[in-house]
Amino acid sequence: MKQNQTVKKQELIPEHEQLLHDQVIEERHPGPIVRDFDALLTYIDTHHPDVTPKQRLLSLSALSEVNERLTHPLDLGLKRPVQKSYPPIHGLYLLARVSGLVRVAGDTLLLDEEVVQSWTDLNPTERYFTLLETWLIRGMAEIIGERGFGTAWESFKRWQYFARSIPAEGRPIAGTDAEQLIRYSPGWHNLGLLGLFGLMRIHDVPSEPGEGWHIERIERTPFGDAMFNLLSIEFFSDWDNLPTMEDERPISYGVLQPVIKPYFPEWEKNLQLPEDEFQTGVYVFKVSLGRIWRRIAVPAEMDLDSLANTILDTVAFDRDHLYNFTYRNRFGTPVDVNHPYMEEGASTDDVLVGDLPLSAGQRMTFLYDFGDCWEFDVKLERIEAVDAFPLLGGAVVLEKHGQAPDQYRDWW
Repeated sequence: MKQNQTVKKQELIPEHEQLLHDQVIEERHPGPIVRDFDALLTYIDTHHPDVTPKQRLLSLSALSEVNERLTHPLDLGLKRPVQKSYPPIHGLYLLARVSGLVRVAGDTLLLDEEVVQSWTDLNPTERYFTLLETWLIRGMAEIIGERGFGTAWESFKRWQYFARSIPAEGRPIAGTDAEQLIRYSPGWHNLGLLGLFGLMRIHDVPSEPGEGWHIERIERTPFGDAMFNLLSIEFFSDWDNLPTMEDERPISYGVLQPVIKPYFPEWEKNLQLPEDEFQTGVYVFKVSLGRIWRRIAVPAEMDLDSLANTILDTVAFDRDHLYNFTYRNRFGTPVDVNHPYMEEGASTDDVLVGDLPLSAGQRMTFLYDFGDCWEFDVKLERIEAVDAFPLLGGAVVLEKHGQAPDQYRDWW
């Protein structure tokens, strides 16, 4: 309650209201977020870059080229930087994934053409605030492998804490305690986005050999102060009643529009996301447990509880333990579908294989027995037409490789 009361004491002063009314949104102003985001989309469209196996981030080969396409490329002294070494790219990538404009197909990044068409119909003001809303409402840090608060609107909290630590005259960073603190608050990717949105002004210099992003000084901007106070008062003042993101049906775009549009009337349209639809056909999965694997074909109408039993049958395991499936949805958010006896989350007897928003090359994890933790990798290889398997009444094991382990090998 104390924190909420602190936020509510703020007032949007007349100078801030006038500044917001006067601000013109362009591709490079108040920050280059729109221009640099489009540069990332263009790179993905023309190069279809690979992603890293575990976190599904941009690979080393893509980072330097994307960096050079940005308005303000970073001059790092690192020999083998990773995506988080480039905080602006790290932040832009989060927006690309969470917006739905970019999807992972197998090990490759692709644009979602239907969402891209909606994006191209937006004017610069609409694009700017679509990205701001993506960051503040949807941008869960876990999607890019960062620690988070477990809420979709955690980015505003981090902005809030950080803004209050920056005095009006700015704050030196290099050689101070802040040099380490900003790694955690607001976090590198959030700091990169604060600069790209024009909400903070970041003064950096080329890095020394072996050194990452070298920031000399950070200053607040008048526009950033005005936008921060507007959102603090009109939207984020009551943390307990904020909109939440659901796994399968995230809130639609435009939740910030009633607050911001009075100052930016150009914000008329919002990004449109397609609904996930049931996919018919026969799903061919490669199910791996360590070095052994099974290739199985199952109809789209089969529920995940039956798929779990099919997987267990292929390795001659009993069905006496709890389990869950975990996959990443189109936005990169982990989604759990749990054993029917578990109370939380979606239940496997309510979710059909065809309900899963998976494309060829995507994976699920099937975790069986929370004591012994048998972890199966379930890769969707392809979806065939129903007539490709005319005799398919249930699941069919197409191929086996390797001998299944003893389920209770450690028992006496």
